Amino acid sequence: MKIGSKVIAILLLFIGLVAVNFLASAIPARIDTTAEKIYTLSPGTRSMLGKLEEPVKLELYYTRGAAGLPIYFKNYAARVEEMLRQYVSASRGRIELTVIDPKPDTPAEEKAGVAGLSGQPMPSGETVFFGLVATQADQQKVIPFFSPEREQFLEYDLSQLIYSVQLFDKRRLGFISGVPLRAEPDIMAMQSGRMPQSQTIIKEWEKTFAIVNIEGTATELPANLDCLAVIHPLDLSPKLQFAIDQFLLSGKPVFLALDPSSVQMRSRGGGMNMFGGLPPGLSSNLPALLGRWGFDFNPENIVGDLDNPTQVNAGSGQVVRYPMWPSLTRDCLNRSALPTSQLESLLFVEPGSIALKPGSTLTFTPLIQTSAQGGEVPMSMLQFTQLEDIGRQITISGRKTVAALVQGRFASAFPDGAPKDEKPADATAGKDEKKDDPAAPAPTEILKESKATCTLIVVCDTDWLFDDYSVRRLKFMGVEAAQPINDNLAFASNALEFLSGSQDLISIRGKGNSIRPFTVVRRMEAEAQLKYKQQLMALETRIQEVEAKLTELQGKKSEGTRLVASPEMTKTIEDFQKQQSVMRAERRQIRAALRENIEALQNRLLLANLLTMPLLVGAFGVWFFTRRGR
Repeated sequence: MKIGSKVIAILLLFIGLVAVNFLASAIPARIDTTAEKIYTLSPGTRSMLGKLEEPVKLELYYTRGAAGLPIYFKNYAARVEEMLRQYVSASRGRIELTVIDPKPDTPAEEKAGVAGLSGQPMPSGETVFFGLVATQADQQKVIPFFSPEREQFLEYDLSQLIYSVQLFDKRRLGFISGVPLRAEPDIMAMQSGRMPQSQTIIKEWEKTFAIVNIEGTATELPANLDCLAVIHPLDLSPKLQFAIDQFLLSGKPVFLALDPSSVQMRSRGGGMNMFGGLPPGLSSNLPALLGRWGFDFNPENIVGDLDNPTQVNAGSGQVVRYPMWPSLTRDCLNRSALPTSQLESLLFVEPGSIALKPGSTLTFTPLIQTSAQGGEVPMSMLQFTQLEDIGRQITISGRKTVAALVQGRFASAFPDGAPKDEKPADATAGKDEKKDDPAAPAPTEILKESKATCTLIVVCDTDWLFDDYSVRRLKFMGVEAAQPINDNLAFASNALEFLSGSQDLISIRGKGNSIRPFTVVRRMEAEAQLKYKQQLMALETRIQEVEAKLTELQGKKSEGTRLVASPEMTKTIEDFQKQQSVMRAERRQIRAALRENIEALQNRLLLANLLTMPLLVGAFGVWFFTRRGR
């Protein structure tokens, strides 16, 4: 009877464990204990999901059974699937998820290829699919392949995909520019057969946006703009500046590119004028807007970086390292901000810098900065100083912000309302100046302060957008193509794509990585590899010396076509073989020492993992037994 009771108890315990696991998986509540809450949806994502009007169908294609998939990749795939199920739960029935395993030579694999997913070949010969297809009505968008390197922005990518699949028309981008980025119709050029060409960045933007050109003399912005790009603004009318102010305060995003020294405008103006002054349009600024919004921008100073100069042709075949053209790399880019997270290098040409005035309540996030060896020089100094001497004139002042993301509640630059129309004196003589213009449209609500969070990206240079500093023109079989030479185009595209998303998307921040690398082991491997590399380089040098000696001896000692092995040559060969043997032994010792240290550490961790819980349970049992005995 006792044995039967024990068997029943064990069976009941097993059933209880299964039931607990089932109930735990069925409960919608989750506890995210990760430091950066990587498994928790952001408020922006939940808000966006709550606004879905039509159902969205998601199809996750993942080749589970492919041979040779790394463990970290399988773990990442599990995380993506779990994240998608959270989207389904938070959407309250508006999102439907289907997980498909596109096995080789099946209709599912063919369907994945037709949808535009990128299959990655494996060493085994199989093709691995790991992408997502989103469909709403007749609209379809895809993530071709989930890269573990972009795990930090997984939530943003998923939310952006769901948001974009609801857009049936291109977003409207208002475009104000004082530099010739966009080709203007030229009758003379068309008649000669030379069609004017827009810069490559305009062609990239046109793939995503319907660009609406706006003249600087305009008095208002077109209706229904989703985003606004203001690049090198020159002589904008006061009413247009007021319209830009109200556009930003209404919650619409703005991309602003200013320039203290436009090389493009200088080349168009033929350099300095005959009196030694600066050509018109060289510098751009919006002091009426920037000053009131709380920014500090000096259009008379140019930023340089002594640590990141660019090699520039100074004429007469002389190449100099020019710090006023900083080539900024990963250390100067914000790795946690979406517009710059995946970029490697950017080139700026005589840029400026931007900062917030003290006391501002805006959130200022630097996207691109110089190194600690950054500083400024007056723009006028470029007229009188040789390129190779400019670096000596820089006053080092630390990191300077070349581009920034600014968010918060802005105050209007026009607290007194829209500026009045400027009328000629003779036209207003003898008339009542207070009389309203009967042709003026009825005023809309004037915002003195933004009602919600506003988003602005400011870049203190405009030359970086031109092909001369971003692409290399190539011709292949008569077809011209633009090959990027840096990430300038990628940054411009990222910035506009980021801004044109909804405010919910803009609020999503990059999160941490679920993969926790064994940093101690990696450091040990790196140190051992460094030591091994030094040994290997020494070995290669000695081998080259011995081979050179052998070649010399073989050239001296020969009989016709038959080589004669002299004692000297024989001894050299023996020395070479001994050196090889010694170096191979050293290499084996290094590898053995590396394995011993790593394996010893892994064994200690294994024992700790295996024994920690039993020891804790045992200690609790001893304590409980002692307490019960007392």
